[in-house]
Amino acid sequence: MFASWLTFALLLGTFSAGPSHAEVETHECLYFNINWEVEKTNRSGVERCEGDKDKRSHCYASWRNSSGSIQLVKKGCWLDDFNCYDRQECVATEENPQVFFCCCEGDFCNERFTHLPDITGPGERQPIRNPPPLLLIVLVYSLLPVTMLSMLLLLGFWMYRHRKPPYGHVDLSEDPSPSPPSPLLTLKPLQLLEVKARGRFGQVWRAQMMNEYVAVKIFPIQDKQSWQNERDMFSTPGMKHENLLRYIGAERRGSNLETEFWLITEFHERGSLTDHLKGNVLSWIDLCHIAETMACGLAYLHEDVPRSKPAIAHRDFKSRNVLLKSDLSAVLGDLGLAVRFEPGTPPGDTHGQVGTRRYMAPEVLEGAINFQRDSFLRIDMYAMGLVLWELVSRCRAADGPVDEYMLPFEEEIGQHPSLEDLQDAVVNKKMRPAFKDSWLKHSGLAQMCETIEECWDHDAEARLSAGCVEERISQIRRLMSITTSDLLSTVTSLTNVDLPPKESSI
Repeated sequence: MFASWLTFALLLGTFSAGPSHAEVETHECLYFNINWEVEKTNRSGVERCEGDKDKRSHCYASWRNSSGSIQLVKKGCWLDDFNCYDRQECVATEENPQVFFCCCEGDFCNERFTHLPDITGPGERQPIRNPPPLLLIVLVYSLLPVTMLSMLLLLGFWMYRHRKPPYGHVDLSEDPSPSPPSPLLTLKPLQLLEVKARGRFGQVWRAQMMNEYVAVKIFPIQDKQSWQNERDMFSTPGMKHENLLRYIGAERRGSNLETEFWLITEFHERGSLTDHLKGNVLSWIDLCHIAETMACGLAYLHEDVPRSKPAIAHRDFKSRNVLLKSDLSAVLGDLGLAVRFEPGTPPGDTHGQVGTRRYMAPEVLEGAINFQRDSFLRIDMYAMGLVLWELVSRCRAADGPVDEYMLPFEEEIGQHPSLEDLQDAVVNKKMRPAFKDSWLKHSGLAQMCETIEECWDHDAEARLSAGCVEERISQIRRLMSITTSDLLSTVTSLTNVDLPPKESSI
């Protein structure tokens, strides 16, 4: 033990006596923006780098090379990025990208930028390095046993903490199938900014990709199968629709135990329907718009378009997986559990009891699923009935106060029901979330409640389809609009009628 401490002291003294490489601070960078007119910024100049004191700042440059013609895209300050540490020159090392990117440390180090692929060709010589001092070699070999023992202890502790992966073992030697061509690969840089949500299959980040904010869903290594499935679903031909989340690309990052799987999609600032309902009440118009666009997205997902797109069942439909655009139009996301039905092809390895427990249909809870396409689509429709109930519960169209947001069945069986609780309530007692009397007194909400009841019918074959729900909501909205306009017209005509003069009583 004394020898180990002596060796450590000698090594510390050696490093203290030797030359030190202090980090180069970056305060100012050259600035340029090719889109300065659109983004209403300066075209060029000097940018002052401002950030947290405990983080490093860098300069960066990005440019295009079109047949030897260099077109500068952007220059400026770049936040703390370990890829930029101790780089005094701005050098892009990727072999042949469409958009080049480099970063460096030091004031105005991005004035010059170049492309130098990190490739050593045949016959090229590696740079000659000075041999390390003899004392350093002796100290390194002396510390090697202690270092190895420490690493083994740390590895053992890490394996103990992660000894039970939540979704099973993943074979690292098995590479995922090649990803489809991704526009992301030609758009640099991509920078993670903040975590927006955490879920069962990972976390969702808001990120910046050039001039666009995007969402990056990061799957841990044990959820590779879910990442692959969601990537494949988004890559299915014909999956572009205004009420489905726009897919940008998928990537594998890191290696071995540090491997992560990224899924990049469009970003919506309003977030999920759940988050919106927690903080906002809906007008009648907002309710109809969200419900109609949500049903439209699910109807398209369920639709089998010959020679274009197969029918796809979502299998985890809930308000958390419905996102809202800035105009409150709904888009459907999170296809990690989805399954597609190719004509004449079985759906593959499909388990029945999947999804979020609270939104499981009666036949899922009791394990009595018919593994056919229509059965899976009807399971989605049951969940849609619950989401429509959530919308109605936060609408102010009816008389009286609007209650605080609650999940389906939260009032009846609590926030964290067990599978047995739900089986007893939904299957045995055929319980459903309750309708308030004030809803049934409002013409539009009453018809919406009838639609909800037909969505979550205990008999799966009696449930409405997503297309039928979309049409029904559209009809209700038009009927209420006509009724309201007719009422206003009638009131206006009555107030404008010229009444005959009263006869004199004399």
